[in-house]
Amino acid sequence: MSSIPHVTHTVYMARKKVNLAWIANDSTRKATFKKRRKGLMKKVSELSTLCDVKACMIVYGPQEPQPEVWPSVPEATRLLARFKSMPEMEQCKKMMNQEEFLRQRVAKLQEQLRKQVRENRELEVALLVHEGLAGRSLDDVSIEDATSLAWTVEMKAKVVHDRIERVRKEHVAAALRTAEAAVATREKTPVEAAMEALQRQDWFMEVMNPNDHNVMFGGGDETIPSYIDHSSPWLDPYYPLN
Repeated sequence: MSSIPHVTHTVYMARKKVNLAWIANDSTRKATFKKRRKGLMKKVSELSTLCDVKACMIVYGPQEPQPEVWPSVPEATRLLARFKSMPEMEQCKKMMNQEEFLRQRVAKLQEQLRKQVRENRELEVALLVHEGLAGRSLDDVSIEDATSLAWTVEMKAKVVHDRIERVRKEHVAAALRTAEAAVATREKTPVEAAMEALQRQDWFMEVMNPNDHNVMFGGGDETIPSYIDHSSPWLDPYYPLN
């Protein structure tokens, strides 16, 4: 009998959410500090390498006589001197402390909350619409709900009206294109074909053009005046009065 292979499963535990609060236990706090400082230095090193930017980090630890500096003290000193040489407005332009970070975080969460409240309100009004269509009496709804319901119905009706108008215009445009294509492909009558053939001949166009005073015949230089001279009071120039 063949042996059944033993299959092992590795279970990865989800990372526990960290409570951002001061750690009261001394040993735990010191261990967390060393671990987080090492990880922070690694992140700064990766940022500098991947994005080719100048960065440094200075961390003062509790009960440590000297701070931890990355990448080196001379490089950090040079970067700090460069930073201090900038105008004060430029220095504070993108500076952020803990208070500013928390303020931006709170503003972002408030915006997310407002968005969620608005979405919940839209769902509540949509539920009222469906219940009303299902036959529920809306006599007991509040003024706020009735106003929101009326606004929602009006917006839905506008969307439907715009859709109907757009479809109507598309149908009219399609009908016009079909009619134009039918006219373009229609066979010409014998009279239309004969007129087009005459228009392609030069002598016919010269005769039909009233602006030309002389008409050429044959291949010579003989010309005759046009049949009607509109500037003369006598209609036939070949038979003058005198």
